[in-house]
Amino acid sequence: MAGRMKVEHLWVRFTGEHGEVQALEDIDFSVEPGEFITVLGPSGCGKSTLIRSIAGFQKPEKGRILVGEREVSDPGPDRLMVFQEFDQLFPWRTVLGNLTYALKVKGVAKAEREETARRFIRMVGLEGFEKAFPHQLSGGMKQRGAIARSLALNPEILLMDEPFGSLDAQTRAILQAELVRIWQDVGSTIIFITHNIQEAILLGDRVIVMGTRPGTIKKIVPVPLPRPRLPETPEFMALWHELYSQLEVHRFGENGKVESLVSGKD
Repeated sequence: MAGRMKVEHLWVRFTGEHGEVQALEDIDFSVEPGEFITVLGPSGCGKSTLIRSIAGFQKPEKGRILVGEREVSDPGPDRLMVFQEFDQLFPWRTVLGNLTYALKVKGVAKAEREETARRFIRMVGLEGFEKAFPHQLSGGMKQRGAIARSLALNPEILLMDEPFGSLDAQTRAILQAELVRIWQDVGSTIIFITHNIQEAILLGDRVIVMGTRPGTIKKIVPVPLPRPRLPETPEFMALWHELYSQLEVHRFGENGKVESLVSGKD
């Protein structure tokens, strides 16, 4: 299992269309091994910049990110990402071929590759589609395949950037429940980006609420609800209203005046 992940006073600046943009300012939090963290905020608040920084794709201006005792400086196999896009699988390989190839690149022995691949294919509910190519799969099935491939590589931290954001409501609800089940089975640390309040509560042990101008952490809200979580319960709705109020303060300001959002990288 991964060691504790720490983001220590992270500042990220980049050059956008309108000049220099301070994307993140003094982001500071830690994630325990096996914890499921959701990061909630509006478009443009730096959620994706944060997760790219954790993945090692974005260099910080100041601060650092630690996984255990190791400082993140580049992408690595200990941190893998699942994106919103449906084209993450190699189109010329089958579902099974995508997983076995990834395991081959990692150096897994040939005798173990197919057994491991099939186990994770079963885990995400794609049994029977091992020989299917990506173009033969629905969007939700492609996301299941991408999740299976990432989990088969046994990363310490799985980084998920709104992976269900382009799915219809029914498929999204199914995959949310499946992801929680898989996470409980494998015990990975997950950091999940979303702008959906209900999704943040359904999935997370804690919700990191972000605001913009520049991207900062407004509040970290624990979710002390047993799983599976039902949105219609009073406890769930109380958390929903708490998170909504945090986002409304960001949107309108403490004094109720509308605050415009700075466009830039999310």
